[in-house]
Parts: sequence; C-alpha cells; structure tokens
Amino acid sequence: MDVPILKMGDYLIAAIQGALTDSDLNRLQENLVHSVRRHRSKGVVIDVTVLDVMDSFAARTLRSITLMTRLLGAKVAIVGIQPEIAFSMVQLGLTLEGTMMSLDLEDGIAMLKAADKEDGLG
Repeated sequence: MDVPILKMGDYLIAAIQGALTDSDLNRLQENLVHSVRRHRSKGVVIDVTVLDVMDSFAARTLRSITLMTRLLGAKVAIVGIQPEIAFSMVQLGLTLEGTMMSLDLEDGIAMLKAADKEDGLG
C-alpha cells in the first residue's frame, strides 16, 4: 500500500492509511526522502493514527526517516501514536528520540512551524 504524500506549503504530510508491510515502509522511506529533496521541504509530518501495531522494523524505519530527513535540512514530527502502541514501544525498548511527537496533525504542523521560528527559518 502506497502512503500518499501531500505538500502543504513548506511541509510534507504522509498519512498512513492502514497496516504497512516492510516493503511498504521501505517505499515510504524512499519516497519521503526524495520528496523532501525535490520540494526543498522544511519538515515532514508522518501521521500514524490508524496504526494499532508498531513492530521494531517500523520503529527503526521511522527513526531512519527522521535521521535521513535531518541530513537534508528538514525536521520530522510523528503524530497520532495510540496509547497502546506507546506502551508496547516502551516495553520493547523501541525509541524515537530526537523525533518530534504530537497527538494530532494540527499540533504536528504547529511544532514544525515553531521549530522553524526558533531556527530563524519562519
């Protein structure tokens, strides 16, 4: 399943709409990194609200997306992590340190804009 990537001003929004296989996650990573470069985006919001399971591969892929995107000069906000996923990630030792996290899309975009202002970009 391809994840749609929408452009909203200086930001990209990737809204995951269902369970993703490992190959789907790899494709999302590749598409997002190329889209950041192509659009010279300042930030990316990845909405994981619909996910009710996040395994170690998915967590590592999200972390990789964050690191790769940072190398391109953009920030990432992951939004919509469900409480059950947060609980299981902590229990499994899966972390996304260095990644902005927020409850929803609106807050995620606000976080990216605030970070841009702090950096003198906004």
